[in-house]
Amino acid sequence: MPPLHPDQRVAVLADAQNLYHTSHSLYSRNIDYAALLESAVHGRELVRAISYVVRAHSPEEESFFDALQEIGFETKIKEIKTYPDGSQKADWDVGMSLDAVTLANHVDAVVLCTGDGDFTRLCSHLRHEGVRVEVMAFSASTADALVAAADGFVDLSDNTDRYLL
Repeated sequence: MPPLHPDQRVAVLADAQNLYHTSHSLYSRNIDYAALLESAVHGRELVRAISYVVRAHSPEEESFFDALQEIGFETKIKEIKTYPDGSQKADWDVGMSLDAVTLANHVDAVVLCTGDGDFTRLCSHLRHEGVRVEVMAFSASTADALVAAADGFVDLSDNTDRYLL
């Protein structure tokens, strides 16, 4: 999906948990975050790239966080919360939404790298504020309402050789 004009200022917000679980459930492969970022920016001026991650205390996660930073992502890390019933949760929906709303006054476009339908209302709000909203995700696990609420959608499944390692 080409940008409307090359002088757009863009922010890229990547929901790493959503991308990880989807790429592994559909393809048993990891996301190529360098390719994802390059495609999301698409030659425009990158203002911020943020990847929202969860610390699960696995051996390879620190090297993953470091790799994201080397690629150009700022990483925001949330610890998993364990509840008395033993269930665990670490959700970035509110944090991503707040960052998107805050960045809206500084960018022309926001690229949401997630298929989570919880961001549908965010898309509507950003578009109402005059910000172009693009979504990059795997169509098989992307909410139809999210695709409909965005200005554009890139189906990562259409080019797995590019977006998956």
